Amino acid sequence: MAATDRAARGGEVPGGRARHGGINLSSKPEGCKEYGVDSLADDISGLVGELGAESAFLVGHDWGGSIAWTVAMNHPEVVDRLAILNAAHPRKLSEGLKHPSQLRKSWYFFFFATPGLPEEVVHLRDWHFFRHFLEDAHPPCTPESSDATSRRGRRRAQRPG
Repeated sequence: MAATDRAARGGEVPGGRARHGGINLSSKPEGCKEYGVDSLADDISGLVGELGAESAFLVGHDWGGSIAWTVAMNHPEVVDRLAILNAAHPRKLSEGLKHPSQLRKSWYFFFFATPGLPEEVVHLRDWHFFRHFLEDAHPPCTPESSDATSRRGRRRAQRPG
């Protein structure tokens, strides 16, 4: 949703309710519970209504795709159309996670969901994690795009809160 992007960059959203869970310059909620998919799905459902719409075209990619699936399952009345890019249906993902090959591909879900782990690891060795995360992607990012993205990510991660 364009409104979510606008709010995450510090812009105003009609109604002003939307939370963005620490995305970019938005405030960061206390505790892990606020980052759960059900809580995030509730936020998106509420945002649709606050924008004055009955339903929306919802698009999600990767982890955002998992959240979009949850919105569609928990709040079908607010989803007019759903597009999922690069994310399995939750039931298929659950089945897949029983296989080592899928566990290897989904490591970052567990890494970022483990309380305190990302905060302790990503800054080590001069932000090695951010500097190499995209370079190790398949297909790899170009050195130019990876370096620029990594610099922005390090600056954002160093912000307090």
